[in-house]
Amino acid sequence: MDIELVEASIKDKSAVRNLMELYYHDLSEYSGKDVTDHGLFGYRYLDHYWTEPGRYPWLARVEGKLAGLALVRDVEESGGGTVHVMSEFFVLRKFRRRGVGRRLACRLFDRFPGRWRVEQEAGNRPAQVFWRSVIGEYTKGRFGEIDPGTQGELRGTGQVFNAPPSVEGAGS
Repeated sequence: MDIELVEASIKDKSAVRNLMELYYHDLSEYSGKDVTDHGLFGYRYLDHYWTEPGRYPWLARVEGKLAGLALVRDVEESGGGTVHVMSEFFVLRKFRRRGVGRRLACRLFDRFPGRWRVEQEAGNRPAQVFWRSVIGEYTKGRFGEIDPGTQGELRGTGQVFNAPPSVEGAGS
């Protein structure tokens, strides 16, 4: 299966926006978020991914077809240093449970070595299981769990870990 991860250009913005609507539709089961009177969820930070440094929009393709997205941003930590945050990560249902999400996540970790934080909604057990499995395999079990009470806006759980500068074959 040919899986491709491509940094989204400004020309891809509408595709990212549309995939975000599908993502938020799926996530609404856990987040409780409602659509607007226009029938859309909206993503208020979308434009920032093409106007602010430290934000990276990605599109995923399987066999040339759009399959998902990832939005990564760099955040300054209070103790100094930068952490890469998986702000949003979505794979279309038809591509789930086929290793697509796992391969995409690992490619992103390889692309951005250093400290990472990945968060999940409190009730989203499938996402929690997915990320613990992917991160556990990627780090060989060397990751920490985030205490929701210590992370400001975090409404769920998450993981922190370090992606090494070069991991042979991890993202393949």
